[in-house]
Amino acid sequence: MKKFWQLLLTAMLAVLLLAACGNDKKKEEAPDSSDQTSEETTTDEVKDTTYPYTLNDASGEDITFEKAPESVISLLPSNTETLFAIDAGDKVIAVTENDDFPAEVAELETVGNFTVNVEKVISLQPEVVFAHEMMLDSSEEGINQIREAGIPVVVVPNAGNFEETYEAIQMIGEVMDKNEEAAQVIEGMQAKVAEIKEKAATITDKRRVFVENSDVPEIYTPGKNTFPQQYLDMINAENIVTEDGWVMISPETIVNENPDVIVVMYSYVPDIIEKIKKRDGFDTVTAVKEDRVVQVEENITSRTGPRLADGLEVFAKAIYPEVFGE
Repeated sequence: MKKFWQLLLTAMLAVLLLAACGNDKKKEEAPDSSDQTSEETTTDEVKDTTYPYTLNDASGEDITFEKAPESVISLLPSNTETLFAIDAGDKVIAVTENDDFPAEVAELETVGNFTVNVEKVISLQPEVVFAHEMMLDSSEEGINQIREAGIPVVVVPNAGNFEETYEAIQMIGEVMDKNEEAAQVIEGMQAKVAEIKEKAATITDKRRVFVENSDVPEIYTPGKNTFPQQYLDMINAENIVTEDGWVMISPETIVNENPDVIVVMYSYVPDIIEKIKKRDGFDTVTAVKEDRVVQVEENITSRTGPRLADGLEVFAKAIYPEVFGE
């Protein structure tokens, strides 16, 4: 059971699943799951950060930097991935135990997992700490302790969709004076999303999909206003779940809805694909009969950072391999 909740919390750290312990229900900052389009980022007129530089972060604090930070601690995997993607990875001196990408982070100091080791953060004396808005409820006291020690903490806002993810990347780029690099990352993401949506536009026979985020006896699944729903909208697929947010669903309901594809977004259960196929009544489900129960890599499909467009591609290949396969 402990491993189960650790998995849920890992997903929470990436895409705000906010899985609470005990009997609390899963919930998420409600993103706009509509098929958004916006002006694409361009590097043509990107300017360097002008210092002193002040930003107002997600906690409402005004933080001023006299120069680009030379030493950084990241308290969330998506922040870490962003720092490395914008060519600021050489400034990162510590991360959490949950960080696993890119490979270089394995060599760095760690400052806790879901609980931040505040004393160690302060002892390392970074020039900035990148935290996250969803940490405010559980770690606000620790964040304040770090600030009281004279270390700036930037609380990166929750990202509920692609646009907000782009904004978070841009924010980190501005702090680190890596504006052009951040713009290039965003351009690359936007180009991949556009390519995937163009292919998806050719799909005429929509597949009905069930996305599973935890195993029995408490099966949770994303509905409207979630990242997976945005993925499904972008690739022209239909979610069998119509409720809002993350909801618990019974195996009987899944059987009755008869999805064409089942996407599994976790890996904490060994041989989960075969176990799903052997659930009572699942032998009648189209996804099982046609061997379309697919497990996807949870970190790529859930972290709101530079690999988010890769996560969209993973979903696309899982649901429509004949369209998006190599």
